[in-house]
Amino acid sequence: QVQLVESGGGLVQPGGSLRLSCVASRGIVNIYTMGWYRQAPGKQRALVAGITGGGTTNYADSVKGRFTISRDNAKNTLYLQMNNLKPEDTAIYYCNAKIGINYWGQGTQVTVSS
Repeated sequence: QVQLVESGGGLVQPGGSLRLSCVASRGIVNIYTMGWYRQAPGKQRALVAGITGGGTTNYADSVKGRFTISRDNAKNTLYLQMNNLKPEDTAIYYCNAKIGINYWGQGTQVTVSS
């Protein structure tokens, strides 16, 4: 069992930045594949960015060059740095860990609006 707790969401103007954090209840961030997903109203949950235990990253085309996924092993924390935010980035963002099954956090709302 593992618990994931996200934070860092909020309201930001277009072009602004936010950093999301996901704290895991035990040391997994450098062992298992983890990622950030988002779900906008009326849409399916979709991968935003992922990182393997070995450190390989991947990004959705829509966020390449703007978002960066990273981790701090000592803090058991996964991050998502989001720059140059756009209104279409508005969604609930979820942290995910793949440990045989999928574990999810409770989600954090990101709203990009002027």
